[in-house]
Amino acid sequence: MAARQAVEARYGSLHNIGMAVGSIAMVSVAAYLVITLPDAAERINFSDPRFVLFVILGAAMVFYAGLGVTRYLNRTPQIVIDRDGIFLGFGRNRKIAWSEIDWVRLHRVAVRPQLRIGLKPETFVKSDLRLTTWHLDDALRPVRGMPAAVTVRDNGLDTRAAEMFAAVKAFRPNLVKN
Repeated sequence: MAARQAVEARYGSLHNIGMAVGSIAMVSVAAYLVITLPDAAERINFSDPRFVLFVILGAAMVFYAGLGVTRYLNRTPQIVIDRDGIFLGFGRNRKIAWSEIDWVRLHRVAVRPQLRIGLKPETFVKSDLRLTTWHLDDALRPVRGMPAAVTVRDNGLDTRAAEMFAAVKAFRPNLVKN
């Protein structure tokens, strides 16, 4: 029997550099319009809600440009599924052994599949994954109504959730739930 290959998911280069370029382009166009059409733009006035909104949106675009560049440059695996278990990166860098996982399933949100991992409660607490629903661009999310489960979103990764699920099936078919 051939040895199974580990599956590694990294940040996707095209997605993340595209996010950075798009964000920089939006901020650049807005700055260009403010400079070339000074009468069309509001004066700098923090009591004007429109101005404050545009400053906040500009800051968000600069943030996403920085995020896109750092993810483009980061080539370390964020998800690794191998014979020892599942490694969850994204700044958490936790290896979850197969014995600490109760189930794994593929869940669809609209047409987009997401990998859901049900951990043993003591493992979930011990791993301290720092999950929150408020992270706008985090690939690890809590599962509503399942306190010891985590969702892995493949947005911005170079490997789809279906491929990760197939790797789990190959290594531990007994953990797969439908």
